This record gives sequence, structure tokens and C-alpha cells, in this order.
Amino acid sequence: MPRHSEQRYLPYTPEQLYELVADVARYDEFLPWVTAVRIRSSSETEMVADLIVGFGAFRERFTSKVVKDRPKAITVDYVEGPLKFLHNEWRFEPAGEGTNLHFAVDFAFRNRLFEAVAGQVFDRALRKMTSAFEQRAAALYGTNAVPAQAQTKGS
Repeated sequence: MPRHSEQRYLPYTPEQLYELVADVARYDEFLPWVTAVRIRSSSETEMVADLIVGFGAFRERFTSKVVKDRPKAITVDYVEGPLKFLHNEWRFEPAGEGTNLHFAVDFAFRNRLFEAVAGQVFDRALRKMTSAFEQRAAALYGTNAVPAQAQTKGS
């Protein structure tokens, strides 16, 4: 089962990064492979959302519960879809003029074949997705400060 955790310094406030990650309804505008989003319910502290993810002819719907703790953290837990489970966490810690972003994801497919295939491309896909979040932050908030520094721990 793939696992990944990463810590980065980004030149944005915790509130800005929180807003970016919490804006699930716009994921299809900038995240690779996300082709559609439907918010089932949303409040200040919790959301249930469907994401349609597509790779060529492959399309799957994932339903997740998002727990929001403004502006400190966002936790995502899997509700239904093709996975056995999914859990990811975003933590936003103030650091000087920016934020130390902590991200972790842990998931497993129901199908062992998908699991084997996912393991081969997992790191590359995650790098592409984290890069998409950083590019979205730069587009929304500018590239105004210290260059991002990254520390990554593999799966």
C-alpha cells in the first residue's frame, strides 16, 4: 500500500494554503486527472465530496469526507469508490513569513493489480499533484517570497 509524506516551506500564509486545499470544488480546474467535482455537503468544519478521476479511458468516482480545522489542518478520509482505504492530512504551520506545509497520504486499492500498477507510478503522480497545488498557489497569491524548500520522505 503506497504511503507518502512530505514537508515544504511555502511563501504563503497558513490561511492562504488552507483556503487553497479546502476549495475542493475547484480541483478540476488545476489538478491533473480530476475531471469533475461534486460537493454533496459542506459546512465550516466538514465536507463530503465526489471527485471523478480519469486516466485515458479509466474513470472512477471517489467520495471523501473532508474535516476542516481552519487554518491549521485538513484531513481527508475515504467514504466509497475503488479503494480499500484512503487517508490524507494537510497541516499548515506558521514559519517566518510563510508556512511549513506537512502533507501525508496513505491508501490501498481493493484490486491487487491496481495496487501493483499504482506503486510503479505513485511517486511521479504525487510529485505532479503537489506541483499543481504549488502552481495554483502562485497563480492565486503570486510568487512573492522565499523559494520553496522541500523535504520528501518516500513511500
